[in-house]
Amino acid sequence: MKRSYVILGVIGAVILFAFLGYYNAYNKAVKLQEEVNNKWEDVQAIYQKRLDLIPNLVKTVKGSAENETRILTNVTQARAGIVNAKTPEDMELMGKKINTAINLAYEAYPQIRSTENFLKFQDQLQSTENETQRARELFNESVKEYNVHLRGFFNRMFLSKEEFPKKSGFKGEVGAEKSPDVNF
Repeated sequence: MKRSYVILGVIGAVILFAFLGYYNAYNKAVKLQEEVNNKWEDVQAIYQKRLDLIPNLVKTVKGSAENETRILTNVTQARAGIVNAKTPEDMELMGKKINTAINLAYEAYPQIRSTENFLKFQDQLQSTENETQRARELFNESVKEYNVHLRGFFNRMFLSKEEFPKKSGFKGEVGAEKSPDVNF
C-alpha cells in the first residue's frame, strides 16, 4: 500500500510540475506577445508624430524664409529708389518715403532667422528620426525575446503555434539600403 502512495505522489508531482511549467510558459508568452504588440504601437505612434510634425515644420521654415525675403527685398528696393530717381521732385518724394522706411529699418533692421529656423528644423528632423530608429530597435528586441521564448524546448511543445505565432522584426523597404536623393 505504501508503494502505491509513492507512485501516486510521483505521478501527482509530475502532473503538478507539467502544469506549473505550462502555466509559466503560457503566461510569459502572453506577456512577451503583448510587449511586442506594444512596441509596434510605439513605432506607429512615432510614425504618426513624424507625419504630423515634418510637414508643419517645413511650412514654418518656408514661410519664415519667404517673409524675410519680402522684407529684405522691400528695404533694398527702398534704398535703391534714391539712386533711380531722375528729377529733384522724385528725389525729394523718394527721399521722404525712403527716409521713413530706412529709419524704421535702421531702428529695427530685420534679423535673418530663416537659417536659424532651418537649423532648428534639421535638429527636430534628426531627433524624430533618432526616436523612430530607437523605437524600431526596441520593437526588434522584443520580437527577438518573444521568438526565443517560443522556440524553447518545452515551450515549443506546450504552446500553440496558432495562438502564439512567430513574429517578424522590422524590415526596411526594398532599396532602403541605398542613400535617398535629397532635392531642394
